[in-house]
Amino acid sequence: MIIKTIDPFFRRLFIVTAILISLYLLYLLTPVIIPFLSAFILAYLFNPIVKRLSRYMRRWIAIILVYLSIILGVAVLLWWLVPTIWMQLQAAWDYIPQALSWYNDVVRKWVVSHSHNRFDLPPLESRMLSESLVDYLSVNYKVIDAQSMISKLLNSGMAVINNTGMLVLVPILTFYFLFNWDKRLQQWRMALPRQYAPKIIEIAHDCDKALMAFVKGQLLVMILLGIVYAVQLQLIGLELGLIIGMVAGIASFVPYLGFGIGFIAAIIAGLFQFGTDWVHLSLIVGAFLVGQAVEGYILQPLLLGDKIGLSPLWVIFSVLAGAALLGFVGMLIALPVSAIINVLFQHAYAAYRKSELYAGRRQLRLFD
Repeated sequence: MIIKTIDPFFRRLFIVTAILISLYLLYLLTPVIIPFLSAFILAYLFNPIVKRLSRYMRRWIAIILVYLSIILGVAVLLWWLVPTIWMQLQAAWDYIPQALSWYNDVVRKWVVSHSHNRFDLPPLESRMLSESLVDYLSVNYKVIDAQSMISKLLNSGMAVINNTGMLVLVPILTFYFLFNWDKRLQQWRMALPRQYAPKIIEIAHDCDKALMAFVKGQLLVMILLGIVYAVQLQLIGLELGLIIGMVAGIASFVPYLGFGIGFIAAIIAGLFQFGTDWVHLSLIVGAFLVGQAVEGYILQPLLLGDKIGLSPLWVIFSVLAGAALLGFVGMLIALPVSAIINVLFQHAYAAYRKSELYAGRRQLRLFD
């Protein structure tokens, strides 16, 4: 009653001020909100599996079973992956002398033979590189820098402790979100305005379908695309082919990022291993062209296709807009956010088609 008697200007000013203060408080509480938000997203992703298992057992047992399955899967993956990655990293380390010899024997000679003023690049050796590194550290970093380095290490140690706490906290929060998921959804349904509840629930269901279709399809695309890249690079004989293919598949969560990272890494590794053998380099280029074709014409249409309702032009625009607004995080969330916006737009457009404005029974007056 008091707010109704206040002048409209001051009432609007009060509302705007309250919104700004709330946003500022949310900004200050970002470190606290992040683990809860992360737990909520994980609970949303795991809830379908827990819901199916809870038909045959208690819900808390189903949640623990999902946790144990994830831990077992990660352990098996690491048991197989860590030795392989270690061997490939050792192979990458062994490429350093080959890279230096390739630079001295191929690059320097090519630059000398093709430069008009006989520009001579300095030769490189492992010993010279190590000595240059020591000289650089001794000249540019003194006792004060060492003290600052120690303080940075301590700060990074505290950051590691905080991140470890996050790793412990997020699974606990996820468990509580999953345990009370249905009850919390029911509370939210009961809080909706009765007049608009059916439409809000319909929109929420459509958003849920779009997000789940995107998540399931994208996971399959990442796995299959990683296998396609890794198998091709291994058949070519690239010793780092397995790890490069897997990284390219995982990075394909962001459109065109996996292709770019994998292609550059494979070309560099190919130059170190094969030198200027254009046959092998052409095969590497062909492998990534095949992978891009498989992703664009087979995996994406079959596993994602029209499920999220975005054309290729909107996919590219969404990724670029997300990168411009929020950087790498924006690229990660661009497609799911675009899928939700597309659902909201479809419902808004359907409402507009049913409106009197579309039928021509009401005139739109902007300047009255």
